[in-house]
Amino acid sequence: MVLELLVGIAGLIYGYVKSGKEDKTALLKKGSMVGLALGVIFSLLGFFTGVWLLFAVGTLVGVLIGVIYLTIIFIIGTFIGDWLEIKFKKA
Repeated sequence: MVLELLVGIAGLIYGYVKSGKEDKTALLKKGSMVGLALGVIFSLLGFFTGVWLLFAVGTLVGVLIGVIYLTIIFIIGTFIGDWLEIKFKKA
């Protein structure tokens, strides 16, 4: 729960500080690519350390889903940050 809150706050800050609207689709694509890369790295690490069954299947899918989940929370934070930017910076 703490990680999701921190990611949401980071997205809110990112959306508020960065001027203009952010491209949410590009953020989702970049987050998915990072998740895929982390999943492959951890899977290979698990495979070469001998824990291939645990890491090769579970980590690739699990890390990808986890990173996509956190990316969506970050994007929701950027929506709120964009909204706050419009409300407070125009006033």
